[in-house]
Amino acid sequence: MANSSGLRGRRRGRRLCTHHASLLRTVLPCLSFDASRPIPDPACLFPGRPSALWLEIGFGGGEHLAAQAQAHPDIGYIGCEAFLNGIAKALALIEASQLRNVRLYNGDARAVIEALPSEALDGVYLIYPDPWPKRRHHRRRFLSGEMLARLARVMRPGAELRFATDIDGNAGWSLARVLRSLDFVWTPAGPRDWQTPWDGWTGTRYEVKALRGGRKSAYLTFRRK
Repeated sequence: MANSSGLRGRRRGRRLCTHHASLLRTVLPCLSFDASRPIPDPACLFPGRPSALWLEIGFGGGEHLAAQAQAHPDIGYIGCEAFLNGIAKALALIEASQLRNVRLYNGDARAVIEALPSEALDGVYLIYPDPWPKRRHHRRRFLSGEMLARLARVMRPGAELRFATDIDGNAGWSLARVLRSLDFVWTPAGPRDWQTPWDGWTGTRYEVKALRGGRKSAYLTFRRK
């Protein structure tokens, strides 16, 4: 699973190929940004001013992030990923499609959320995050009550928080916290609303792995009040 919620565990996997290592040296500095201080106007991170801003937390190999950026060139996408190999894979996709509307942060997404101004985001993706299946680790799951409050601060009213997981326990745990939240609402019209991916969906390697394992995914949309 994508390490979306922090820096626990490995930051780097197998040795990078020459091309990926080169991208980290030459391209990443042009697409990364400083999240150690407030970002008063995140639209200024991009050339021109995007019509909207979306955040993807823990983008894994970047397949979904790059596909969304290519499909919506007028929207700015901020991607956070703690795993360096995932950053390198995303850079390869960005370079191949010459995407100009993506910015990357190699580290804990919490730092970016803290640095953003109020009501900066039009949407947030959290796709197949680490489920932390052991009960003693549930507090590490990303969509805690505290994190929902932090996300609510940086999301505009009506903005969507899109959450996908193939782990029933994680889906139920996260949904329970959303239902207790004062800032978000879940209003499905029927089962298809959480059994069917969003329009323009691009599957990820984690989704393929889930399907091979016989697990069905849930695609939950929570709206900022």
